[in-house]
Amino acid sequence: MTNLELQKTANEVRKGIVTAVHSAKSGHPGGSLSAADVFTYLYFEEMNIDPKDPKKADRDRFVLSKGHTAPGLYATLAERGYFPKEDLTSLRQIGSHLQGHPCMQHTPGIDMSSGSLGQGISAAVGMALSAKVFGDSYRVYTLLGDGEIQEGQVWEASMFASAKKLDNLCVIVDNNNLQIDGTIVEVNSPYPIDEKFKAFNFHVINVDGHDFDQLRAAFAEAKTVKGQPTAIIMKTVKGKGVSFMENNVAWHGSAPNDEQYAIAMADLEKAGEALCQK
Repeated sequence: MTNLELQKTANEVRKGIVTAVHSAKSGHPGGSLSAADVFTYLYFEEMNIDPKDPKKADRDRFVLSKGHTAPGLYATLAERGYFPKEDLTSLRQIGSHLQGHPCMQHTPGIDMSSGSLGQGISAAVGMALSAKVFGDSYRVYTLLGDGEIQEGQVWEASMFASAKKLDNLCVIVDNNNLQIDGTIVEVNSPYPIDEKFKAFNFHVINVDGHDFDQLRAAFAEAKTVKGQPTAIIMKTVKGKGVSFMENNVAWHGSAPNDEQYAIAMADLEKAGEALCQK
């Protein structure tokens, strides 16, 4: 896909995020919106996947370690054709396959149930190790929040991944600098994030998480790395694309009301119109 096609798709993903959270009257829009571009790149260009065969044996695996941003993953899966986009309005409702956190038993395209912070990366490491042991060719991708990496289990998993030379593992950190209680510096600073992963013998790449050229180059570079896992540290804007949500910690886990929903969708419609004029 061209960058313009990816930008248009990511904008549609953002519409899906806002619609889902508004319909549920609960959820986590901020971190979903900050990760919309990397979700789009992974599912529309990077990963070997097939929406018509979600469980195909050689597919690349993705684990949403920051599972509370499920609206972003669901909106991407819907846009990619794993299930109807209309399902997004059933987020968090009884009987819906779109639960508050990803569930592999109910939702097509979900490779691992997640939500307890720090645990997703451990599952991803296990998947990558399995591929090595059994000679499988698939790659494993996992997305962590920058607040999530305050969890000790993240670093235990990282130490193990490095010790086992899991060069088929790509850890992505969504560094939007905000978590539920404030900035990550105010709560419990994990900086410098890149140097920490380097200390755990990861190949580290820093990118602008909203720049598709940089994302494309980073994932291409990760595939060339041998003998060590890769960490891609993305600098992002929490709430990206919605004017009143950008860099606003209040939108970590709050749903827009009807008036706010209208403003958010107007922002995204305007962005889509601008992209169509390019």
